[in-house]
Amino acid sequence: MTDFTDIPRTGEPAIAARLFAWGMLGFLFAFLVNNALEVGFGLPGARQILTGNGAAGAWVNVAVYLGSIALAAVYVLGRRATSLRWDAMAIHRFNVYLIRACFWSVLFIGVADSAIAFMRVEGLLEVFFSQDTTKLFAKSRWVAPYIHIPLLIAGFVMAAFTRTLGFTWLALMIVMAELIIVLSRFVFSYEQALMGDLVRYWYAALFLFASAYTLFEEGHVRVDVLYAGFGRTTRGFVNAFGSIVLGMSTTWVILMVGLSGKTSIINSPVVNFEISQAGAVGMFIKYQMAAFLGIFAITMLIQFVSYFLEAVADKRDEPGHREVAPAAH
Repeated sequence: MTDFTDIPRTGEPAIAARLFAWGMLGFLFAFLVNNALEVGFGLPGARQILTGNGAAGAWVNVAVYLGSIALAAVYVLGRRATSLRWDAMAIHRFNVYLIRACFWSVLFIGVADSAIAFMRVEGLLEVFFSQDTTKLFAKSRWVAPYIHIPLLIAGFVMAAFTRTLGFTWLALMIVMAELIIVLSRFVFSYEQALMGDLVRYWYAALFLFASAYTLFEEGHVRVDVLYAGFGRTTRGFVNAFGSIVLGMSTTWVILMVGLSGKTSIINSPVVNFEISQAGAVGMFIKYQMAAFLGIFAITMLIQFVSYFLEAVADKRDEPGHREVAPAAH
C-alpha cells in the first residue's frame, strides 16, 4: 500500500513521537543545506561555534539548524491530531518520489554519457561538432554542468508524471547493457572501458536507491528468531527502537563521515567532478557514484523516520496497520 487508503487522517495525539520524527527530518534538511553552504560558499560551519573559533558566518549555519527544527515543531504542534500512520505515509510518498527521480536521472545520464563516451573514443564527435566543442566533451567540468545536470533535472520532472519507481526499467537496461557487452566482446571482439562503467553505474544505483523501498516492503532479511513470535505491539516497540538505534544512527554515520568538509569521501569527488582512471575513454560518472552513498543514506534515513512512526502506531495499536505480503520463494 503506497497511498492513504484506509489510513485515518486524525487520531490520538502523539506529540513526542511526531516531534522527534519531523525534527529529525528538519535536522537532515539543515545538515544538507549547511553542507552546501560550507563546501560551495565557504561558510565555516556550525562546528566552529563549539570550538570557540566561530566567525560571523558560522551563525548562519546555526540559524539554518534552528529554523529548520522550529518549522518542524510548528508543523507538528499546529496539527496535533494528525495520526502517526498519516504522517508515516506522507513521508514515505515523498521518499518514493525522491527515489523515482534518482532512478530516472541515472537512466537518462547513463544513456547520454555512454553515447558521448563512445563517440569520444571512436572520434565521432568531430563529425557533428566543431573542434573547440569536441574538446569540451573531453572535460568532466564541462560535461557535468551542461549535460548531466539538465538530465538530472529532467529526471525529477519525469518522476512527477510517473508513478512507477523505475526499478523495472533500470533493471531492463542493465540486462540490455550486459547483453551488448557479451555480443560485442565475444562476437565482434570489441570492448571499451565505458561498457564496464555503465554497468557498474546502473548496478550501484539499483541496489543503493532501492534499499529504502525494500525497507518499506519489509524485504530486508531478519535474523532475529524471536521477532516472528512477537505480537503487533511488541513488534512495534522493537521496530521503533531498532529504527533509532540501528537504522538512523547508521545513516548519520555515513552522512557525517561522507559530508565532513571539502575533502570528505562524498564532497571531494562531487566538487571536483572526479572521473575514473580510464579518463576520456570511460564515462564521466565516478563523482556521481560517490554521491550515491549520500543518496542511499538520505533515503534510508527518511524511510527509517517513516518506519519509526508506523512502528509507534503499532505499539499504540492504532487502526490502519499495513499488512505486508510475504515474499515468494
